[in-house]
Amino acid sequence: MQTLGSIIPGAATLAGLLPQQAAAVRREAAPAREEAALSREARHRLKVLCWHGEHGGNITRTANHFGFSRPTIHAWLKCYRHAGRKGLERRSHRPHNVRKPTWPAELERRVLQLREQYPRWGKDKLVVLLRKEGIAVSTSMAGRILKQLKDSGQLIEPLSERRRSNRHSPRPYAIRKPKGYLAKEPGDLVEVDTVDLRPVPGVILKHFTARDVVSKWDVLGLYSRATANTAAQFLDAILERTPNEVKALQVDGGSEFKADFEALCEERGLPLFVLPPRSPKLNGCVERGNRTHREEFYEVYDLDWSVAGVRPDLLRWEHIYNEIRPHQALGYLTPLEYITQWRLGRAGKEVV
Repeated sequence: MQTLGSIIPGAATLAGLLPQQAAAVRREAAPAREEAALSREARHRLKVLCWHGEHGGNITRTANHFGFSRPTIHAWLKCYRHAGRKGLERRSHRPHNVRKPTWPAELERRVLQLREQYPRWGKDKLVVLLRKEGIAVSTSMAGRILKQLKDSGQLIEPLSERRRSNRHSPRPYAIRKPKGYLAKEPGDLVEVDTVDLRPVPGVILKHFTARDVVSKWDVLGLYSRATANTAAQFLDAILERTPNEVKALQVDGGSEFKADFEALCEERGLPLFVLPPRSPKLNGCVERGNRTHREEFYEVYDLDWSVAGVRPDLLRWEHIYNEIRPHQALGYLTPLEYITQWRLGRAGKEVV
């Protein structure tokens, strides 16, 4: 091949062919690009119409196959013939002529003035005031005026006290349980919870349960009220009647686990973990214990339904639960047997 300057033999022919081939490639790729630009719904409609053309163009057969009505298939075909693939996109059904407000501007201003003067009053009360002023207006029109004022930003609703209050105010000592905190040994985490008991009309008792997550050792208490003071008293009972060193406590966001209870935890140097709102499943261990005590103690024994009458029986049940009752979760050991075996195993490891 000879090269004369910058001219290559056959270059003119190639220059004429390449644009034609490139245009042909673009034409072949155009349908795929158009289909990729369609929405998911439009692509499905296109698939239906393609099936319709490949199977004889029978409207009834296509409608039965895909579960659509015959008028729907007819409408899609009409849109496709008129605008191609883009005609299969969902169209807006907003009317061309939108209904305009029919009330005078003076009425709208007066409704706004009344609503700002009485922020909690609805359309029914405002209509009564307007009619007393000699303004004839229907309740539905007053409602539409209020909606128009809100949508346009002229009327700003006051926040309710419930929304304004900070329900998740920071606790002085309690924190969320750290993500990497795991209970591996007895005493690492004790979950505490309360249950309302309403055995007979007019009697309300508060049952407290503290459960060691690992050994399933439970400490039980009964009080007439669930307050921070009674919870603090129960904390003393937990530390006294638990055979393991309590290293951390976990409670829900109940008010009984604040104030005195939280201050006592800080004084004793006990880490206190509080659950997020509406998360009882995170305290599932003690929740399961509450069910057991209800089903196997409160619903079984004939009790004198008073704090002084139930407490002795509850302490006897606590002894049965911890030292006599086999636990399926512990391989049918009692919590006391589990703790004893754990201590012996730990002692052996320390000797080794």
